[in-house]
Amino acid sequence: MTTGEIVSNTILKDSYYKAEFFVPDICAETQPGQFVHVKIANLRDRILRRPFSISDVSGKGILTVIYKVVGEGTEVLAGLPAGTVCDLMGPLGKPFSLPLQNELPVIVAGGYGSAATYLLAKRSPVKGVLLLGARSEADLILSEKFAAAGFDVRLATQDGSQGHKGLVTELIPPLLKEKAGQKIRFYGCGPTPMLIALAKMLQQNGFGDGEISLDHLMCCGVGACFACVVKIKADNEDGWRYARTCKEGPVFTADDVYTDGE
Repeated sequence: MTTGEIVSNTILKDSYYKAEFFVPDICAETQPGQFVHVKIANLRDRILRRPFSISDVSGKGILTVIYKVVGEGTEVLAGLPAGTVCDLMGPLGKPFSLPLQNELPVIVAGGYGSAATYLLAKRSPVKGVLLLGARSEADLILSEKFAAAGFDVRLATQDGSQGHKGLVTELIPPLLKEKAGQKIRFYGCGPTPMLIALAKMLQQNGFGDGEISLDHLMCCGVGACFACVVKIKADNEDGWRYARTCKEGPVFTADDVYTDGE
């Protein structure tokens, strides 16, 4: 556990916020796709920590998380000023692996899944494609950061307010035609229904080595309580078993994701 001072805590867009913590020790060890478990100051009787994907880290010890105000915990966090000290555990979880030099990385992100995959794009030795989807333009975040990192950004919104009108997974078939002959490594993060659909598509098209971050509600963050389990494939009678996203994940291969009946 590490105490970290909030350096800044500002509105990113609408109900989305960006918080920066000074935690050099955590920054030095962070890999793309990992998270921190934060004990939010001034949360009164709410004793459980909150997990936040690590969006970025700097060489100056600044760790960035992007969050949306969705409940009491994030509402309190949004009101904490610079100088507030919080307790952080991390970095936690199994990270993404970086693409090889001969692989084109394609990141498929839904909503603020873009926050959990930005560090991956930033550190990728090969600049690829970001397929970013959301319900509306109001929920599209960080697209300009990916573009600045050298990624080709393609957008989809369910209401058609920006980019392709429809689901972000609908951008994949034309991309595969366009990039035919190239070796592609897929990455995914976003809402569970999107990730299940993505995993099915990757399994069916020979991209089972793609990596998917199965974010889930967490309590302990260290694998002890089994509150964050998801189904992954297993060689047993049921064909699946529970895996702890905080310990065995959150990143799994697409081939690992159990999609039957989901």
